[in-house]
Amino acid sequence: MEQACITSVAASVAAALGIEAPAKAGPADPRILKILNGQKMDRVLMYNPDAIALWIYEKYYDKLAPVRATGAQEVPMTSVMPSVTPVCFASMYTGALPDVHGIKAYVKPVLKCDTLFDAALRAHLRTAIVSTANDSISVIFLERQMDYYIYPTLEEVNNKAVELLEGDRYDLIVVYNPDYDANMHRCGPEGEAALKALDADAAAFARLEAAARRGWAGKKALIGFAPDHGCHEIDGNLGSHGLDMPEDMNVIHFYKTIG
Repeated sequence: MEQACITSVAASVAAALGIEAPAKAGPADPRILKILNGQKMDRVLMYNPDAIALWIYEKYYDKLAPVRATGAQEVPMTSVMPSVTPVCFASMYTGALPDVHGIKAYVKPVLKCDTLFDAALRAHLRTAIVSTANDSISVIFLERQMDYYIYPTLEEVNNKAVELLEGDRYDLIVVYNPDYDANMHRCGPEGEAALKALDADAAAFARLEAAARRGWAGKKALIGFAPDHGCHEIDGNLGSHGLDMPEDMNVIHFYKTIG
C-alpha cells in the first residue's frame, strides 16, 4: 500500500477547510486531496483512536468493517520516531517532524509552535478537542482560545462529541479515544481486551460519523479516522511501541466527505 507520513494530515485538513496550513507543516497528502475532489469543506471531524497499527488492520480486517461501511477510504500512513503518542500527535497537528515541533520523547509539554488549531483560530473557525484527561491530546494543545472538553471516561468523551456534532457547535472538532492503546499495553495487541477495544473504536467512529451527518446536514464535511502510531507484542503477553519498526510505524487512516 502507498503510504505517506502523518505530518501530511495538518496541511490536508487545512486544505479541506480552505485555510493556511500551520507555519511549519509539510505538504498535504495527495490521496486526501483526491478524496476532497477540489471541494472546500465547511466542517471537519477528526477521530483519533490510539495505536491502531496497519498490521492489526490487515489481520483483523473485519473488525473495522463499521468504519468502511461509512464509505471512508483507506489511507495508510507512516508515523514518526519515536513512535509514542505525544510525539506523534504533535507531528500530526503541526505538520512538522519532532526536530521542528520539539517533542522528541514521551513528555507532554504544551506546544508553543504553530498548530492546525492555531491556523483554524486565525481563520475564526470554532474549534474544540474532546479527550480523556491527562492524555497527550488533552495536554499538549492547551493554552489556546478554543474549547476543551476533558473527561475521566471514554463514555463521557464520546457522548459529549455526539452532542457537539448534533448541535453543530464547531467547524473543527478532534475526538480522542485511548482504549485500544491502554488495553494493548496490558494484554498485547491481540489480547481479548485489546480486540474488544478495537471493536469499540470502530463502533465509536460509526456513531460519530452518523452524528456528524445529522448535525451537519446540508454542509460539506471531511471526516477522518486517524491513529497516531502502531504497536508490537513484547514478553509477558504485553504490548509496546516506540521503535523504528513496521509494526510501530505503519498505521491505517480512513477519510471520507459528506454533503
